[in-house]
Amino acid sequence: MGDDVQTLPYGSWPSPIDAALAAAHDGHPEWVGFVGDEAWWTEPRPTEGGRRTLVRRRTDGSEESVLPAPWNVRSRVIEYGGRPWAGTMGAGDRPLVVFVNFADQRLYRYEPGGDPRPLTPVSPVGGGLRWADPVLRLDLGEVWCVLEEFTGDGPTDVRRVLAAVPLDGSAAQDRDAVRELTDARHRFVTGPRISPDGRHVAWLGWDHPRMPWDGTELVLASVADDGALREPRTVAGGPEESIAQVDWARDGALLYASDRTGWWNLYRDGEPVCPREEEFGGPLWKLGQRWFAPLESGLIAVVHGRGATALGVLDPETGEVVDAAGPWTEFASTLAVHGERVVGVGASPRSAHEVVELDTRTGRARVIGAGHDDSVDPAYYPEPQIRTFTGPDGREIHAHVYPPHHPGCVAPGDELPPYVVWAHGGPTSRAPLVLDLSIAYFTSRGIGVAEVNYGGSTGHGREYRNRLREQWGVVDVEDCAAVALALADEGTADRDRLAIRGGSAGGWTAAASLTATDVYACGTIVYPILDLAGWGEGETHDFESQYLETLVGPLAEVPARYAERSPTEHADRITAPFLLLQGLDDVICPPAQCERFLARMEGRRVPHAYIAFEGEGHGFRRAETMIRALESELSLYAQVFVLNPPGIPTLELDK
Repeated sequence: MGDDVQTLPYGSWPSPIDAALAAAHDGHPEWVGFVGDEAWWTEPRPTEGGRRTLVRRRTDGSEESVLPAPWNVRSRVIEYGGRPWAGTMGAGDRPLVVFVNFADQRLYRYEPGGDPRPLTPVSPVGGGLRWADPVLRLDLGEVWCVLEEFTGDGPTDVRRVLAAVPLDGSAAQDRDAVRELTDARHRFVTGPRISPDGRHVAWLGWDHPRMPWDGTELVLASVADDGALREPRTVAGGPEESIAQVDWARDGALLYASDRTGWWNLYRDGEPVCPREEEFGGPLWKLGQRWFAPLESGLIAVVHGRGATALGVLDPETGEVVDAAGPWTEFASTLAVHGERVVGVGASPRSAHEVVELDTRTGRARVIGAGHDDSVDPAYYPEPQIRTFTGPDGREIHAHVYPPHHPGCVAPGDELPPYVVWAHGGPTSRAPLVLDLSIAYFTSRGIGVAEVNYGGSTGHGREYRNRLREQWGVVDVEDCAAVALALADEGTADRDRLAIRGGSAGGWTAAASLTATDVYACGTIVYPILDLAGWGEGETHDFESQYLETLVGPLAEVPARYAERSPTEHADRITAPFLLLQGLDDVICPPAQCERFLARMEGRRVPHAYIAFEGEGHGFRRAETMIRALESELSLYAQVFVLNPPGIPTLELDK
């Protein structure tokens, strides 16, 4: 920009990426599928209370939101949810869709032009009846899906089975009209996958204390003429083998993704079809996630990669994978196929998540929905660097580094920028390399961001994932600190202006980092875990209620370890200012954790702010919440790092 370039201190650069813009672009399309020839998917609406709507792309290319507010297409099964809808062409070639409505968690039947009709009853017990991962069985007049049923008021008073719900509405007021397909032999199950001839069904199951990325079982059963399941038996998987997904090839072969070699690879009737040191699966946080989908031709659409994911087509005969050409460098774990068409959700560091269609006959890929719109000049977008750092004991640490970037501003030559280390949630997850306007919100103002895929993250094989076993609060904290200090040592970041932030498990890492290290000048802690013993003794939901048995160790055997690592137990060690953000409806990391932590901070005279949001759960979804959270976070950094970002409300810090 030549003479127009201004020299301004880091953190004071004017940016067109404000908090409202970042909030409006939060979330992404999900749960793609076909209804006849049409592609459908769910899409977030942050400005409509954070609801998820169902979007339909007609064959003429036009799009419409199928369900108006307040309908919210989202399941709460295992709290993180699962696939909330299924559709097909019904009578008169009209779409027939079933979906889960978030407010009451009932399953509804919907045909465009009419009103949604409930198919399942409301339960007065505990968390009620919940449904996920539906499969339509028009031949039986049913929809088969996962039923999560609370048997009491406690978070672990719950059972899960496969169930068949009548499509005629006869179960809308009658729980007994729901036909259970399985017993509760497993604590957790995924939705049914029915063989092409309809004679067999497969699903995944697992039990406490394992999480699905630790070990799952692939169960196979035959289907009787009356639709009953007979002789269920385990055919693959086990305590130390994670099967992430199962499906059927068009010729009736059983396909699944297993990490028995240390990498989630594809198998066909038990035989590997593409053995590689990369992932063709991932952590099953939501029921119905899909990393592969068989095509009619016998080829298999796959989402695969190492540290990132691509959309490709696998030939199981040769093991060859041909990736779709295009700008996308990351694909989400959702796929749908129809004929030779594949639909997925892709993104890149220059574009947000979009619905992408691949024609496998021509190899052409194109955006068909939720197309990325450059609402500001993309010159303001961050320019990430893929880095590998060296941590304790010489171990590799993978990270994405986003230096401050502005087309019209530079900092004085003798100034180093402040940096914020971002710790992702999970912790068995990873930070994808995609455009995130929340990151751009900071980098365009002159604040660097480093996303750390610390040991325990996914995308790099089971050995890397297992680094966090009994080491949570140690390896993640050490890896984040190693990246922060390396950036300072190499002259990329200002050693005195380092911060850490994270949400959920990342909130834990942020808080634990403030108690265990002196690396950071401040931190932002978002809907965190802060008290391990409390969380492990019933303060969270059933799905993760025994997660700490692996991450920390058996509570009954190592109670001192739970106390030693918990930020709540060591609040006296915190000297750095912090911001604590919490949803009051959060049942995964409940507000009680924050309240106990703050009680321990009383009288310590450490500058801090606590903002609790009504109507928000685990993961903020409302635009107004996200705006206030981002602006408050920036104000914290401005006060601690002595920055001057224009137009940002001042966050009042208590002492």
